[in-house]
Amino acid sequence: MKVAVVGATGLVGTKMLQVLAERNFPVTDLVPVASERSVGKEVVFKGKSYKVIGMAEGIAAKPNVAIFSAGGSTSLEWAPKFAEAGITVIDNSSAWRMDASKKLVVPEVNAEVLTASDKIIANPNCSTIQMVVALQPLHKKYKIKRIVVSTYQSVTGTGKKAVDQLYNERNGVEGEKAYKYQIDLNVIPQIDVFLDNGYTKEEMKMVKETCKIMQDDSIKVTATTVRIPVIGGHSESVNVEFQNDFDLSEVKQLLSDAPGVVVQNDDSQQLYPMPLWAHERDEVFVGRLRRDETQANTLNMWIVSDNLRKGAATNAVQIAEYLMQKGLL
Repeated sequence: MKVAVVGATGLVGTKMLQVLAERNFPVTDLVPVASERSVGKEVVFKGKSYKVIGMAEGIAAKPNVAIFSAGGSTSLEWAPKFAEAGITVIDNSSAWRMDASKKLVVPEVNAEVLTASDKIIANPNCSTIQMVVALQPLHKKYKIKRIVVSTYQSVTGTGKKAVDQLYNERNGVEGEKAYKYQIDLNVIPQIDVFLDNGYTKEEMKMVKETCKIMQDDSIKVTATTVRIPVIGGHSESVNVEFQNDFDLSEVKQLLSDAPGVVVQNDDSQQLYPMPLWAHERDEVFVGRLRRDETQANTLNMWIVSDNLRKGAATNAVQIAEYLMQKGLL
């Protein structure tokens, strides 16, 4: 199994290599690929150093699968070229997510949509991934009508420059800024650019991607996405209205039984999900489960997950694992 990681020197690319190693994905030959400025650098995988090569060389190496985390413009240009060469691309950018001809996949939710003919597969937005993993078992049972979500997102979602900005501000060091405003001791209620409707691109990603992944355009979603000075993962306050009423103890059981979900919901022990505990974990953590007392058939919940792992690298590797198990690679 020859595996290319495109964008291998970036924050998510580095995490891809870590996750591939940790999950013992059967990599017989690693092909680290990056932009021209990173060609010749070295990355380490399972204790061995590999030289980073360019895009054209990456295609010529004929990997079975190429996991992309190199940004939307790079993906738009190069993913089709990899695909034309018969290489299956799993893309972590937003480039292909809402393309009607491409599958948008979270394995716990909709892996069954994948076929051998899918040569470019989209990895969803990090904040969408963790939400749909937690909501899918509830949707199957009670049918979701409407979701109101507010996110509290880690600076790692922006990249290394943002992490550096946070630590520089914390340590009183002048440096390059990823954000217009100070992030330490602050909250920035904007992720990505503003659109004509007053929502940000990140907010509308959550709206559109949720319906596509859950294969139900009737689900109404409204989102507010916020950047906070945190490293370990993204948190979400989710208010979800169902068509059918639910029993809270059954909700807890459904979530406990769901693949990839860990329930942390014990008020007496002050046990609830936090980025501190989700950091470097692959699961989606759910807690603060309680009925919305102002509206029928409505649940409040708190969802936390490591955005670099389940929100990006792990989800992509899980897609590759599924393809391999089904003989689609």
